[in-house]
Amino acid sequence: MGAFRRVMIIALWGCLFATPLSAQTTSSPTTTTHKKKKKSHKKVSHGQQKIDPQRAREIQTALIREHYLTGKASGVWDDTSEKAMQKFQADNGWQSKTTPDSRALIKLGLGPDHQHLLNPESAMTSTPPPAQSTTPADPEKPRK
Repeated sequence: MGAFRRVMIIALWGCLFATPLSAQTTSSPTTTTHKKKKKSHKKVSHGQQKIDPQRAREIQTALIREHYLTGKASGVWDDTSEKAMQKFQADNGWQSKTTPDSRALIKLGLGPDHQHLLNPESAMTSTPPPAQSTTPADPEKPRK
């Protein structure tokens, strides 16, 4: 009986760990291969791509007023406009990229519009004035 039991256990273990016929891999000439499709990567541009003609005209007018550009404002942001803006920004010690710097626009009078504010004259839209000193006039006298 002991030998029969061992044979049965070995047979059961063999059945448990045997690979099923459907899982065996065989190569056949009709197998299909999947090709990876190439994804088309289109360049997506973020942010503002060019200056609006109305805004370009405003900047050109300001550059003409400041004597960095001559002629008439055309509304087309061309090479002459870029060079004038670069010179204006460089003269003020700012970056001189071809795109207008926010500080340059503010200095040209083209900064943010504060008309939407309820009290534009008292709104904290700029740096506050320096605080007044609170030291007593006579350091020997204690403050009350």
